[in-house]
Amino acid sequence: MVAMAFYLEQMTAGSPVASETWQKWFQTWLEALTAELPPADSYELSLRLTGDREIQQLNSQYRQQDQPTDVLAFAALEVEIPEPTDAAHFTEPLYLGDIVISLETATRQSQQQGHSLAVELAWLAAHGLLHLLGWDHPDAESLALMLERQKILLTGVDLFG
Repeated sequence: MVAMAFYLEQMTAGSPVASETWQKWFQTWLEALTAELPPADSYELSLRLTGDREIQQLNSQYRQQDQPTDVLAFAALEVEIPEPTDAAHFTEPLYLGDIVISLETATRQSQQQGHSLAVELAWLAAHGLLHLLGWDHPDAESLALMLERQKILLTGVDLFG
């Protein structure tokens, strides 16, 4: 079992997903992605649920796109991953990064897609987690692979399929 620390910040009301459910989802996803995880005894990430105004500010500041978006991921491992030596082992959780999701955009998208807000939030969180682990989608082929991986992750928590 993969150990993890998880931090949830809800800056706006309206999330249908309890903190314990988020914890379970991320735990399940990290276990499914074990082969892709850098070696560590445990992992840490944070999830911030916010509104369009804040995510637009972050999107403008970090991606130079002055508009709201659904999810942003700020990977902590964009530099070389530290490797434990034979004599030493990581004692602190390996910090993977931050995921920020706009509840307002997620609500609109869930209505457009015809599924629940919980499913949309899980979809976006899984997308953000994959970004934290180095996945990207600069072209249609890589996007298709990433979306397929998201489906697998959501299936693992009984939200897809």
